[in-house]
Amino acid sequence: MAGMAYTILVADDEPAIRTMLEVILSADGHEIVTVPDGKAALDYLRDHTPDALLLDVTMPQMDGFEVCSRVKRVRRLKGAPVLLLTALDDDRTRDQARLVGADDLVYKPLSGKNLRSRVKQLIEARRA
Repeated sequence: MAGMAYTILVADDEPAIRTMLEVILSADGHEIVTVPDGKAALDYLRDHTPDALLLDVTMPQMDGFEVCSRVKRVRRLKGAPVLLLTALDDDRTRDQARLVGADDLVYKPLSGKNLRSRVKQLIEARRA
């Protein structure tokens, strides 16, 4: 029996990465909503409460750190884990992710299987 289907918001300015994430995550039956930048993510979040968010760290207009820090201040969205996507595997990125309250850092290039299990674990841990 398959697990629950979740709604996952993906914000990344690279169309190819958005498509790849959609393919990877929808394999588990989740509904994937994709947006091209942080501002579009906040627009979506005004009226929707996804089960999880995947935010690229480096986006034009508003980066993933900023979106994450804003999401964490909204009571309605507090239950949704935020995963930050980055190609930068360094202390500064990790510190900044902790500072804005990110639940996990996911490094590019992505492993699909790994990403799917981490998203699922984070959502289920929040629901428990």
